[in-house]
Amino acid sequence: MRVSSFLKLVEIQTKVASVIPFALGTAYAVYRFNQFNVKNFFLMFISLISFDMVTTAINNYLDYKKANKTYGYGYESHNAIVRDKLKESDVVMTIFALLLTATAAGFMLYLNTNIVVLLLGMVSFLVGILYTFGPVPISRMPLGEIFSGFFMGFIIIFISTYIHVYNTDLVNILYEQSSLLIKINVKELILIFLVSLPAVVGIANIMLANNICDVEDDIENKRYTLPIYIGRDKALNLFRALYYIAYVDIMLLILLKISPVFSFLILLTIIPVYKNIKVFMNKQTKKDTFVTAVQNFVLMNIPIALIFGIGIII
Repeated sequence: MRVSSFLKLVEIQTKVASVIPFALGTAYAVYRFNQFNVKNFFLMFISLISFDMVTTAINNYLDYKKANKTYGYGYESHNAIVRDKLKESDVVMTIFALLLTATAAGFMLYLNTNIVVLLLGMVSFLVGILYTFGPVPISRMPLGEIFSGFFMGFIIIFISTYIHVYNTDLVNILYEQSSLLIKINVKELILIFLVSLPAVVGIANIMLANNICDVEDDIENKRYTLPIYIGRDKALNLFRALYYIAYVDIMLLILLKISPVFSFLILLTIIPVYKNIKVFMNKQTKKDTFVTAVQNFVLMNIPIALIFGIGIII
């Protein structure tokens, strides 16, 4: 398999949806707790990227196997298996190799931290597999936005924070004298959720925009996503409202002094984000306007990570 075919199979450009939350969680851990574990950082990065590529490759493979509509923009040019005439055996071997890498790095991360990382990692792997695989994959249900936003937004940010502060009282699971004890610092957990909300919203909207663009094809391919259940107009209203919720959250982070004082600069990103919202509201196609959802995710979340990074330096 050529490198270009591999990168297309795993849709390497979409890994930004994993890398940005990972960077944000890392920056927040250093800013808030003044702790950074180099070994854990690299182990999680390897496991995260490898598993993200696994889920994308599985999704493309299953789309190739199950497609009822074998023509149009989303098939001949978008799917690497069709475009590059890849052997199914090569694709399957690639998926297993990536899964082995992700599992090995994740297990080493657990050995270097504690059971909280193991449990969250196992649940994340399970959801990631079920997202694209099984009798009724999550991506073919009206739950895709919720699962993708929560796990790729909040859970990635939480774990990428936790691996640096696992030896604190943030979250601990203990088994003593036949009793299972779970200790959670509720305040810090809420703060991490507030920090992660723009990422949760941004990733959910990437999924929502994708499903809005694919309504007709999804009906033909029997993928009953959220826009099909609630209708295109309500889905578009939800798409717009979620961004506004994210900006309310950013203002809350500033007012509560969770983020650095100069975080108000992030609010300026609402100008290009609003322009992208208008573009997508006027036309919804994978080829022309889907990219606006990805741009909005980047526009909102990279500045947040950078602000925490600058806060660390200052």
